Amino acid sequence: MLYYLFTYLNKNYNIPGTGVFQYITFRMAMAVIVSLIVTTVYGRRLIDYLRYKQVGETVRNLGLEGQMQKAGTPTMGGLIIILGILIPTLLFAKLDNIYIILMIITTIWLGAIGFLDDYIKVFKKNKEGLAGRFKIVGQVGLALIIGFTMYNHKDIMIQQEVKLPVQYDTKIDFHMRGNKPVLTQDVKSTKTTMPFYKNNEFDYNKVLKFLGPGYQKYTLIVFLFFVIVIITAVSNGANITDGIDGLATGTSAIIGVTLAILAYVSGNYIISDYLNIMYIPNSGELVVFAGAFIGACVGFLWYNSYPAQVFMGDTGSLAIGGIIAVFAIMIRKELMIPLLCGIFLLESLSVIMQVGWFKLTKKRFGEGRRVFLMAPLHHHYQKKGFHEAKIVTRFWIIGIMLAILTIITLKLR
Repeated sequence: MLYYLFTYLNKNYNIPGTGVFQYITFRMAMAVIVSLIVTTVYGRRLIDYLRYKQVGETVRNLGLEGQMQKAGTPTMGGLIIILGILIPTLLFAKLDNIYIILMIITTIWLGAIGFLDDYIKVFKKNKEGLAGRFKIVGQVGLALIIGFTMYNHKDIMIQQEVKLPVQYDTKIDFHMRGNKPVLTQDVKSTKTTMPFYKNNEFDYNKVLKFLGPGYQKYTLIVFLFFVIVIITAVSNGANITDGIDGLATGTSAIIGVTLAILAYVSGNYIISDYLNIMYIPNSGELVVFAGAFIGACVGFLWYNSYPAQVFMGDTGSLAIGGIIAVFAIMIRKELMIPLLCGIFLLESLSVIMQVGWFKLTKKRFGEGRRVFLMAPLHHHYQKKGFHEAKIVTRFWIIGIMLAILTIITLKLR
């Protein structure tokens, strides 16, 4: 909203300083600052309110050191993160930008599902919370909205180089690449970024090419399938990772910084052209949202770091996981998620391996066996005697390494 106000003042009254709102980097910086203020200053008040309402965490005794001391710690703190994201976004982003609209929908949608889950656990005293099938339905519903919009919306396009001759009514842009003239065109496409593949680009349109002529008519189905899998996997991965103080929050902040860099590069023609990376018109506005996301995660970490004064609950974990997934899809970097979100992936795989191996060995030997001392993976290291602060710090270091590798892979062809 402030963007439109200052743009109006600059255009009509030429007030000094108002033109700075035209710069994405300035608005991103302001989003980070405001988000930090919202989460740290007003977050304290929300924590006190949650404590007053006795919205405390119910802890099952799993035999982990210091675990029972966390009983009663306020939960549903994900509301702090959601407010820290939405308020700066509404203030500083272009609200008519389709990418921003989709990110706001994602934040509210998954935040609402997580809130309902936490509400059932806390106020209805049902430890199971919202049934898993309803969570999946909600995640799939969001994925369908994102997928259909990405596929059909007129403003969601990519720019690609074209060669003469072209149709006389085709809109062509002229650029200079060094001393070489280049013709480009904005087109609808299902292309995305895929490291170690030809030109680092992969087209969902080609997945069913083996079916022969007419395979293109199934492109939407293929694209929707990938979107559904990615959103549900990352959202649940973040939820699983949120098991010890500061782990999911800090990891998400690291991922957020990486996504902000990728969004800035993808949305800037000069830089994307120089680095030979897919240029996505209008997507640069996502940098402002990324700034709000980073600020919200770091601000929440003020209270969520060990020893945690508040837990995000599913209200926060489902939302941040979905935000990361949808953001990556928006900038067409979703196939880089297994590397970028490697911590989420490891945590999820540890649960799958543990449950799968236990069931298999119980069926075969009559007694279930375990791969890890406890799953998810962070609990395994707790059982081995590592302090949770050390586990979190080391996972953050791994997350930073994975983030750097993700950026590097853009130039590996």
